[in-house]
Amino acid sequence: MSGIRRAAVLGSPIAHSLSPVLHRAAYAELGLDHWSYDRFEVDEAALPGFLDGLDASWAGLSLTMPLKRAVIPLLDEISATAASVEAVNTVVFTEDGRRAGDNTDIPGMIAALRERGIDKVESAAVLGAGATASSALAALAAVCSGPVTACVRGPGRAAEMRAWGERLGVDVVVADWADAATALSAPLVIATTPAGATDALAASVPKTPGILFDVLYEPWPTALATAWSSRGGAVVGGLDLLVHQALLQVERMTGRAPAPLGAMRQAGEAALTAR
Repeated sequence: MSGIRRAAVLGSPIAHSLSPVLHRAAYAELGLDHWSYDRFEVDEAALPGFLDGLDASWAGLSLTMPLKRAVIPLLDEISATAASVEAVNTVVFTEDGRRAGDNTDIPGMIAALRERGIDKVESAAVLGAGATASSALAALAAVCSGPVTACVRGPGRAAEMRAWGERLGVDVVVADWADAATALSAPLVIATTPAGATDALAASVPKTPGILFDVLYEPWPTALATAWSSRGGAVVGGLDLLVHQALLQVERMTGRAPAPLGAMRQAGEAALTAR
């Protein structure tokens, strides 16, 4: 399609987002000089009006908190992957004007693990609950052959994670957050909590840790990731996830594949170093 093409990331807060850096790096590498990618501060209340105000130059949107569930009623269709966790992080506007929702967090997690040679584990642990934790469970459905320990705060979160496990076909065993240190001995630990939440666990990293997938990319490295690395454990970081899910977004929005993984990662690393 000729002419200006637009895309952007929406959320609140949004100023910290690295998505523009990654997508613009991909456009430059692919020679898409008529494509632009911006960021907009949009909350749940403003989302319907924002979508209604977009013209035919728009190709797609990336969505972050708090919009991943709020957008679903505003779409014409969503993929099976997005439906499985009731979370959409990608909207593509089709040529016939439809709004199609997808979730690239789940395949992005799987790709980030596979890039490090992690195809199968016998058990795993997830730290935290919420949208990212449910995406982690969906990824583990493809990677983990045994039980997944979910470390959460409160009975409400525990019930949520059990329900997600049943829905996704994952054997979820719920543990209280106070016992999270014991879960660190799992072959694969996925930390989905906000900044600072796992700092106290750094002192409890096992002597011979397995793999840590910490979804944060700022601040980086986290205290847990630093302690994990110092014990010789493998660490997959939030930038790995961010790059892999953005790569899939670029491919879906532009129709060009493969997207340039190396250039996108290099741009993300440079932007984080400059902060």
